[in-house]
Amino acid sequence: MIKKVNNSYNPDYVSKPGETILEILNERSMTQADLAIRMGRPKKTVNEIIQGKTAITSETALQLEKVLGASAGFWLNRQRNYDQFVAKQSERHQLSLLVDWTEKFPIKKMTELGWIEKKDDKINQTIELLTYFGVASPEQWDFLTKSMQSSFRLAKTYDSRIEDIAAWLRKGELLAQEIYCSPYNKDDFISLLKNDIRELTRETPSVFLNQLQKLCASVGVAVVFVPQLPKSKVSGATRWLSPEKALIQLSFRYKTDDQFWFSFYHEAGHIVLHKKKAIYLEDIILGSLESKDEEDKVDKFAADILLPPKALEGFLQSLSHDHYPSKEQLIEFAEKIGIAPGILVGRLQHDKLPEGLPIPYSHYNDLKVKLDWNLS
Repeated sequence: MIKKVNNSYNPDYVSKPGETILEILNERSMTQADLAIRMGRPKKTVNEIIQGKTAITSETALQLEKVLGASAGFWLNRQRNYDQFVAKQSERHQLSLLVDWTEKFPIKKMTELGWIEKKDDKINQTIELLTYFGVASPEQWDFLTKSMQSSFRLAKTYDSRIEDIAAWLRKGELLAQEIYCSPYNKDDFISLLKNDIRELTRETPSVFLNQLQKLCASVGVAVVFVPQLPKSKVSGATRWLSPEKALIQLSFRYKTDDQFWFSFYHEAGHIVLHKKKAIYLEDIILGSLESKDEEDKVDKFAADILLPPKALEGFLQSLSHDHYPSKEQLIEFAEKIGIAPGILVGRLQHDKLPEGLPIPYSHYNDLKVKLDWNLS
């Protein structure tokens, strides 16, 4: 692991380069007029340089090097440090008027998760937050967020806040940048979904998380896991980072394997079936009829891959209509088609199957695997 080194230069005060010039002149009993003559510059220009009204250029630095002795690099560095200090002071003043923006974000939780550092004052905290988002100002964050919101495809209703959602999405983007992906290949992705990835449903998180990421990366899909924030309330998100790299971002809201895997396949469905410009967020707000139609299509995509319709139909037809399928029957069928039995139970409960005698939500939940996300 590479240790992060802080090389920033943050002085409390930086004097004008002209003050150094004035000190040298006083030491040598030279006047500003003398310096102007030796440099071949108007006295007014020299006076403005000393007062900080005119910056030291490369040409001026070379002249000062010859006349006063210090190198041109020295004078240019003095000017650069001073300009940087003035710019930062101006920025801090502007940010002091916008600290209310920072207070909209879940700073405490983001700090606990290690996404940002806790700073000693509100202005530094604002700068830290801007750095996290990779923007220069709250205005730019607002502009980018509004642009992002225009691409949202939302589903369901929960108490969410755009600041939390944006912070959650940004963390997924940062994690995805660390994942090398081959160019996206739709056919290979579908093949993995139907075969290798589907087989992972019977594994524990300590096994399947790493394998899932590797398999998806091999076909151009970065998969990341990001804990939800207090008011993000998002179970999953799908978007394209580039024409050749898609991102599936999942939270740790899932308590059982059937919930996790259906959610993953649902997000995968957005990648396979829908446009690359949209951002799909699950569990936020019901959007347009078009959005509902898209959600229905990806739900069917996920359901059909996990439980092929013909196989499920055959299983249901083989059951007695007098009682629920037994635990042994469920396990045997799940084993036959190569999925975790909890996924089968969850599907039957959700779809109220078998018809006429549906399995209630109180039955067979012991076949679902409770997911422990504490993988440290």
